[in-house]
Amino acid sequence: MKLYFLGTAGSKPTLERNPPCIALAFRKDVILFDCGEGSQRQMIKRIKQSKIKRIFITHFHGDHYLGLPGLIMTMSLNDRKDPLEIYGPEGTIEFLSNLFRSGYMEIGYELMIRELKEDTLEFEGYSIKSFPVDHGVPSLGFIFMEDDRRGAFNTEKAKEIGLEGKMFSLLEEEGELEVSGRIIKLGDVTGKGRHGVRITYSGDTRPVKFPSEAKGSDVLIHEATFLEDSERKETYHSTVKEACEAADAIGAVRLILTHINSRYAQSEIEAEAKRHFGNVAIAEDLMEVEI
Repeated sequence: MKLYFLGTAGSKPTLERNPPCIALAFRKDVILFDCGEGSQRQMIKRIKQSKIKRIFITHFHGDHYLGLPGLIMTMSLNDRKDPLEIYGPEGTIEFLSNLFRSGYMEIGYELMIRELKEDTLEFEGYSIKSFPVDHGVPSLGFIFMEDDRRGAFNTEKAKEIGLEGKMFSLLEEEGELEVSGRIIKLGDVTGKGRHGVRITYSGDTRPVKFPSEAKGSDVLIHEATFLEDSERKETYHSTVKEACEAADAIGAVRLILTHINSRYAQSEIEAEAKRHFGNVAIAEDLMEVEI
């Protein structure tokens, strides 16, 4: 499992930073969170576009979604056949329908578009929870939740109990099985499992209370647009300190700050972040993080 930070800028791109886009490679699939302008160029030599299965858009400010038309057209030119799933907040269907009607966009594969609120979507090996955040327009944050992994079968113990043949697969499917009048549970014949990885992405937001599913996240990716509260004025963004407080509140193992404002030197942001949270990093374009 690996995170690719393809774009880490605030509202405007810079020479060093592209508009927001984060890719998560999990098993054979790639999941995109946001798709700012120029994202497909950032993918070259890092992400195979053909492996992008799903795209989650946090909100419809231009810096978070205007890379979609180019990416979708390139996929079509590359003769993509697999459907592409796109998820976003209220308004997603209207906005994308209008966007795709704005030119001669001949798309040779199916687009599956769905609007989310507080939903949990189940996929093979993981689920993704959406939750509302505070950004002045319909906006979402997302939590990637890998399925918990069970421990390995204890073959000797299974034989002692009398498990054999197809009983193993039945027990795995059902979770419990009656053997010689005794109810055997999967945990009785497996070693200790482990919790799946959790990655929380705030999107653009003022401070909010994260849902319980975010507790203990291995990584919190949080926007950090301002250093001082007074600089925020009427905008719906977070300060570096607030991002650190969010990480502390959910007990995140690691915090990665993104949506970096070009008015600040990175050293200023790092110094402020280190004052409030220990295991913190500032995202940079094309940074890769192994989970």
